[in-house]
Amino acid sequence: MKRSEINEKIRAGLEFMDEMNFKLPPFARWSPEEWLTKGDEYDEIRDNMLGWDITDFGSGNFIKSGLLLFTLRNGNIGNGRYAKPYAEKIMVTEEEQITVLHFHWKKMEDIINRGGGNLLVQLYNSDESGNFANTPVELSIDGRNYTAQPGTIIRLTQGESITLSPGQYHQFWGEKGCGKVLLGEVSKVNDDHGDNRFYAPAGRFPEIEEDEFSRYLLCSEYTKI
Repeated sequence: MKRSEINEKIRAGLEFMDEMNFKLPPFARWSPEEWLTKGDEYDEIRDNMLGWDITDFGSGNFIKSGLLLFTLRNGNIGNGRYAKPYAEKIMVTEEEQITVLHFHWKKMEDIINRGGGNLLVQLYNSDESGNFANTPVELSIDGRNYTAQPGTIIRLTQGESITLSPGQYHQFWGEKGCGKVLLGEVSKVNDDHGDNRFYAPAGRFPEIEEDEFSRYLLCSEYTKI
């Protein structure tokens, strides 16, 4: 991804969150230069990768396949200093912008439609080899628990949520004609380095072409300054 595209997507994401009346903490707007002034009292942000995150899943086409995220809180199971056993994210997905099929080995999560358009979520179980299992998918949607066929697509309107279990393949996108979607995620500790299993090969963090100066620091870039 080009740095200019990342800068613009974060700027637009901030604007959309303001429209939805979802307020981010002050460090969401810190520039790389401001980060250089912050001491070790902010190491929880750095060590647990809080803040801005963006991915095109290695597609080279963010609009077709990508996601903008901001991690608000996260624990670190391997570090007692940050003993939180939970995480929370806010995300923005566009109409028909795919977050590709994947599951998590350990993390259970709730995905919540916080506002905007409708979210479509497609689900499959996985087998021991990481392939699709031909078994009914267990669904938990706002306390309603039932089963559906593999490949079922669930529509989440504003305020609705779905619980995703470890090993449960899922992909999601904004429904065409309904506008971009503000998504919440509440989960167990998040580990994007070791807990993601993509159905097809995909990159989690983008390769960046530096065509202009960075206006915001990504959570994967704290160690670079």
